[in-house]
Amino acid sequence: MRKLKIAIQKKGRLNEESITLLKNCGINIENGKDQLKVTASNFPIEILYLRNADIPQYLEDGVVDIAIIGENLLIEKEKKIEVIEKLGFSKCRVSLAVGKDITDESLNYFQGKRIATSYPNTVKSFFKKNGIEADVHVISGSVEIAPSIGLAEGICDIVSSGSTLFKNGLKETQVILKSEAVLAKSKTLSYEKEEILSQLLFRIKSILSAQNTKYILMNVPNENIEKVSSILPVMKSPTILPLIEEGWSSLHSVIKEDEFWEVINQLKEAGAENILIVPIDKMVM
Repeated sequence: MRKLKIAIQKKGRLNEESITLLKNCGINIENGKDQLKVTASNFPIEILYLRNADIPQYLEDGVVDIAIIGENLLIEKEKKIEVIEKLGFSKCRVSLAVGKDITDESLNYFQGKRIATSYPNTVKSFFKKNGIEADVHVISGSVEIAPSIGLAEGICDIVSSGSTLFKNGLKETQVILKSEAVLAKSKTLSYEKEEILSQLLFRIKSILSAQNTKYILMNVPNENIEKVSSILPVMKSPTILPLIEEGWSSLHSVIKEDEFWEVINQLKEAGAENILIVPIDKMVM
């Protein structure tokens, strides 16, 4: 049986989160140090650890079938590659930043300025769309140092928490785009590999569906079941199980964690007691 070839970043946070996702999908990955190609022992998939910047080209050429990659890199490389699922991790922004002593935080500040970046296509496209003419200098790394050494008046770079900008005396002023890890695929997949991808995607979606979702249990007087049920933003309807104590039932449902905090007081006022929240590992829709 043919194996689906998936590319992931060779090292870094995206590598770690990608491996975690695959393992949560029940895929056994055992690779030694510095090993660049590994075959899963219990699923028809081969993992290739590649340099991040090379992955879009490998996808376009069909060297790899799918990849977990930052959406921002696909945009920068201007490759026509299909994104089939957003994965919800490695979230970041591609932003413009200036020295923290600059008072003008408007986009017009960049008119005629020198901008250092590792994302020339992204920033040039953004400037063109907004009528800004700037001198874009391409730097492969350590973009944040450019203003302090007089190379540029501003930068365009990836921002996560903003701490790196702060440490280098910079501040974020304009967000060009928001990005996260995505599952992307080549256009050259055979029918057999599409079938394997479908199985993998089913597992991934089960993981993603469970994120930020909790299993909620509570005891409710029978006369208040309808009232409590109307408060819960459930998928369909809650499960009701009678308790030994007469006149009481246990109500079970699924709820998003942030929605729970919005309705907790309403649930208690409606008569719900002994409310228990349990994490969900996977959820098959």
